Amino acid sequence: MQLFKELQRRNVFRVTLGYVVSCWLLLQIADVLLGVIEAPGWVLQTMFLFVALGFPVVVFFSWAYEVTPEGIKREEDVDRSQSGTHVTGRKLDRAIVVVLIISLGYFIWESRFKESGYQDLPGSAQTPVAEQSESGPAVQSKDSDVGQAVISDKSIAVLPFVNMSDDAGNEYFSDGLSEELLNLLAQVPDLKVAARTSSFSLKGQSLHVSEVGELLKVAHVLEGSVRKAGNQVRITAQLIKVDDGYHLWSETYDRTLDDIFAIQDEIANSVVEQLKITILGEVPTARETDPEAYALYLEARHTHRRMTAEDLNKAQGLYEQALLIDPNLVVAMKGLASNLMNQENNGLLAGGEGYTRARAILENALLIDPNNIQVHEGLGWLAIFHESDLANAAYHYEFALEIDPSDPELIGASAALLVHLGRPEDAVGPREYAIERDPLNPVGHSNLGSIYYFSGHWDKAIASYQKALELSPGYIGAHYFTGASYLVKGDAEKALAAFLQEGDEEYRTKGQALAAHALGQTAEFEAKVAELAERWGSQWPSEVAHVYAWTGDTDQAFEWLQKSADEEEGAFNPVDPLLGPLHGDSRWQPLLESIGKSAEQLGAIEFNVTLPQ
Repeated sequence: MQLFKELQRRNVFRVTLGYVVSCWLLLQIADVLLGVIEAPGWVLQTMFLFVALGFPVVVFFSWAYEVTPEGIKREEDVDRSQSGTHVTGRKLDRAIVVVLIISLGYFIWESRFKESGYQDLPGSAQTPVAEQSESGPAVQSKDSDVGQAVISDKSIAVLPFVNMSDDAGNEYFSDGLSEELLNLLAQVPDLKVAARTSSFSLKGQSLHVSEVGELLKVAHVLEGSVRKAGNQVRITAQLIKVDDGYHLWSETYDRTLDDIFAIQDEIANSVVEQLKITILGEVPTARETDPEAYALYLEARHTHRRMTAEDLNKAQGLYEQALLIDPNLVVAMKGLASNLMNQENNGLLAGGEGYTRARAILENALLIDPNNIQVHEGLGWLAIFHESDLANAAYHYEFALEIDPSDPELIGASAALLVHLGRPEDAVGPREYAIERDPLNPVGHSNLGSIYYFSGHWDKAIASYQKALELSPGYIGAHYFTGASYLVKGDAEKALAAFLQEGDEEYRTKGQALAAHALGQTAEFEAKVAELAERWGSQWPSEVAHVYAWTGDTDQAFEWLQKSADEEEGAFNPVDPLLGPLHGDSRWQPLLESIGKSAEQLGAIEFNVTLPQ
């Protein structure tokens, strides 16, 4: 008891409390400031070490020394009757109260406002960008009940890392690194990773970290920044828990480009460790390649996705430069093949040239990496939409799904094959699975809309196309297929209103012809169908056939469908609702047999998709 009173008299308790509170506040402020200047993690650790070492020193001095009007004296040299510890105590009380008030204010700021926009890094998130599939045009494809999904503790979104370089043109590198990390983590069996399109659609937006988690249905967020200067890079990464906004882990890497793959592996390992994920075998590792080839590939992919004629041409050159340095860089080969298909789809290459070169590149890539699922997916897409070889498409998709049966992009893409096999109802599940894991992808919502459209769920189709337009206003084809859904429902007025909003001229003209016929506007119908045939009939004869089939001119419909078959258009799909009036015609079955799409021929192709549990 005497010791306690002496500790109290000498203000040891007050000094200790003041020291602890002051140091806590100092470390919190240092944590924020050091994060802004991207100081290495050891700086804060060193500060904490000095604070800890200072604690026993402060306790000792508060016991052994006393502050007097003449200065600091040893306790044993001060006359007890002249001691001023009670005066010092009151000053310490006031100082402690002030520090506590400041600390409380900081605590409130941190818990309520610091996370706003998950802006622990300057410019952390970035603007929604609509993006077409790199494998070529997607199948024109409801807004599923993704909001009801249970969020797993083992789920994460990798947000696009912020480009902190002096050169804004290095954004391709920061974006590319983020995507490579995403792809690496997606290979961890027990980890659910939000898809790239959804994560990157938040780029530039100021969102609270909890909003990011709710939008992407994840429990954790990985974000960071990249500063690149020549061959030197500084990468800062941090893992944040969505429900409380606290950092589970953060690290800064100062390396050269030669170490970029090791950095990716270290970050992936840290995430797996922090989320306490048990995996079979080793954590997936990045494939190392020449750093210069890798940087060219990242820039090519970034440029490719802008999808203008100029950018597609520039991206092709970048892909080719990367492959000159590393001829076995499969991701660049897949990118170049997709680029060539996109160029042909947009009329930038002569008919057949892009697809022919793309197939040769993909087949060569398969020799280098026989188990690459993206290459198999590309060959499967070519087989469906360019070659009408559904058996070959089934082989490639089945092979890829055996390698990775849970890949959302692959499962979603397989839905296109199921539709062309005449099984649109079977395609609903795979597309819904894909959109649950990529909820902010306008392409995914449009593709799902098409599955509903082909399977006769018109209201669901309309809802899904509207979601695609909400995410990407002006999305090509979404207004047209919304109108087509209203048309087959029997609402010609709403159909016309939707068709008139379509930005693609061919789709808009086709829609106007369909609506004009339904509304009894004969002259308008004849003018629009003639324009459709004259301007686009040679390229897409099945589009003209759709109009004639739906409007009852079966002779013209079969004539144009035969052109489609003769010219191997590739996209002729028998389950399209607009072709429904032809099903009872005696010419229907022979036509399907001639293109290998009769019920018997399609039934002979075995292909099934088992959704992961």
